[in-house]
Amino acid sequence: MLVYEDKLSGDELCSDSYPSEVTTDGCFLEVQGSWTVKGEVEIDTGANPSAEGGDEGGFDSNEQKVVDIIDAFELVEQGEYGKKDLMSYFKGWIGSVMEHIEEDEKDAFKKRVQTGVKKLVGMCKELQVFTGPSMDPDATMVFAYYKDGAAAPTFVYFKDALREVKC
Repeated sequence: MLVYEDKLSGDELCSDSYPSEVTTDGCFLEVQGSWTVKGEVEIDTGANPSAEGGDEGGFDSNEQKVVDIIDAFELVEQGEYGKKDLMSYFKGWIGSVMEHIEEDEKDAFKKRVQTGVKKLVGMCKELQVFTGPSMDPDATMVFAYYKDGAAAPTFVYFKDALREVKC
């Protein structure tokens, strides 16, 4: 299994155990999340509790519906970001990530990231923005949005900001 770590913070942000694909421009790794139930779940056995001398009262369930990727990697939502907020973040972030890009890849990275930033800034009203569990505001952020008709969000990661770690 591969785990994808943020090159800046070291936070684990995703793994290859989720359905994913690299976008055609090579900029993003898009990962499909899904809703899952976490916690104690009431199971209906079909039995009649009152006929068996049991309690007819309700079951106190602490089940919670969560998005698997957010839960598994402890992503922390950062609230709404407008175009100016995103552009300000990207200016600092690009410089930080550039230090982790191989010298012969820097020009290609600049071209890819410019296209990616334009795409995300254009989608800012649709995006949910997350950080990893360290909540480092200068680290790589994760973006999520709902594709047309999707029941669960698609997570967007800048591919060049991730380090693959074999587990």
